[in-house]
Amino acid sequence: MSNISTDLQDVEKIIVLDYGSQYNQLISRRIREIGVFSELKSHKISAAEVRAINPVGIILSGGPNSVYEDGSFDIDPEIFELGIPILGICYGMQLLTHKLGGKVVPAGDAGNREYGQSPLTHTTSALFEGTPEEQIVLMSHGDAVTEIPADFVRTGTSADCPYAAIENPDKHIYGIQFHPEVRHSVYGNDILRNFALNICKAKGDWSMDNFIDMQIKKIRETVGDKRVLLGLSGGVDSSVVGVLLQKAIGDQLICIFVDHGLLRKGEADQVMDMLGGKFGLNIVKADAAKRFLDKLAGVSDPEQKRKLIGNEFVYVFDDEASKLKDVKFLAQGTLYTDVIESGTDTAQTIKSHHNVGGLPEDMQFELIEPLNTLYKDEVRALGTELGMPDHIVWRQPFPGPGLAIRVMGEITEEKLETVRESDAILREEIAKAGLDRDIWQYFTVNTGVRSVGVMGDGRTYDYTIAIRAITSIDGMTADFAKIPWEVLQKISVRIVNEVDHVNRIVYDITSKPPATVEWE
Repeated sequence: MSNISTDLQDVEKIIVLDYGSQYNQLISRRIREIGVFSELKSHKISAAEVRAINPVGIILSGGPNSVYEDGSFDIDPEIFELGIPILGICYGMQLLTHKLGGKVVPAGDAGNREYGQSPLTHTTSALFEGTPEEQIVLMSHGDAVTEIPADFVRTGTSADCPYAAIENPDKHIYGIQFHPEVRHSVYGNDILRNFALNICKAKGDWSMDNFIDMQIKKIRETVGDKRVLLGLSGGVDSSVVGVLLQKAIGDQLICIFVDHGLLRKGEADQVMDMLGGKFGLNIVKADAAKRFLDKLAGVSDPEQKRKLIGNEFVYVFDDEASKLKDVKFLAQGTLYTDVIESGTDTAQTIKSHHNVGGLPEDMQFELIEPLNTLYKDEVRALGTELGMPDHIVWRQPFPGPGLAIRVMGEITEEKLETVRESDAILREEIAKAGLDRDIWQYFTVNTGVRSVGVMGDGRTYDYTIAIRAITSIDGMTADFAKIPWEVLQKISVRIVNEVDHVNRIVYDITSKPPATVEWE
């Protein structure tokens, strides 16, 4: 199986070298907000590979390592000789200091460690142009720079960090000991903008409009006169892919909507009416609910569920494709966050994503993933740019495995129905309360836990339903939504009264990290 993904080789970009920081994706996201394309690259990348990418700038991320310890993440020293502007953030600053002849020690040997917001004082620097001389930044470091490399100057200090910012303006190499990418650094976006636009001289013209033009051109060149299959779930991602592909190749696109019996209430009809009727997509509906549920019988492990569903999904495609001619490509709505969450050089796999793992190697199609460099909010912006209405663009995210990963443990029709009905109530009440655009994602989960209750004059022993609602910008980090108590109470009462086999409701108040958005 080959993979044809987004080709952005000719796009002006800033690359972020990944040293394991929890904020890596946020750095990339902030640079994109400025109007410059940005993507993560392994810290193992060579100078030759960087030269081939030809970025206008390089950012070295933070990370948990100490540069003076054996096995710490390193950098090809020739990268410093490429003449490309470099910004080192936290560990990135310590690394460039260490590699260029300065000294880094445990912060306790040089002063105090700093964790949290701290006042920073800076001198004149292109990096700080237009920002106050004293400003609040987020510090998070256990090591400190005590000597800076030759030809570097100090441009920033804090109470406990004598070298909070350093630079060699002649070589366009900058280091900061704080995190400009987080909101706690009040002028962080201005600092990143100065780096991207003033130091790297980026044009700042990255937008969804030029992304569409590039993607349409790339899709047409790749596909030629062959046909493309798209697994249409009705969610935001696959819907945007469908409209984008139809704009590029028209009737060469065949959308296969697999009703795997794991959909939300009324979703199958909505998909056919909305995308087939209003947008005119050519949709083949495959009724495969029994096939999927038979495969999932007795399966409790979440990873096994995902892979079984992924495999079966493709096998259904194979069955449908065998009826068609000149079908060469399979399109998916894989996002940048999906790729990241399936593991990188610096992190263990969080979970195999349904658009990344679980696909058989002998799959007969070539894979097209036109959204795999975009974050979720960028996909919504793309949908709007394509003329899609808000009720599609702002549709609640829904995972490929469907309700299978919102039922803990073995899947049964009874459990599925509790999630399907409770989720419909939740969505209805959130919309009535006017919160549907404020909350990033909200859904219910059958926890698989039964508990004792009392309903009427009788004892019950029924399921516990969890409500999960989060606020986020890009899906990489999230906080639990602070839904008003009266709204939660109404939802709870309705679910218990209207959904069979449920007698208890709990609210998930965990952020991401440490939890993921979905329970499985």
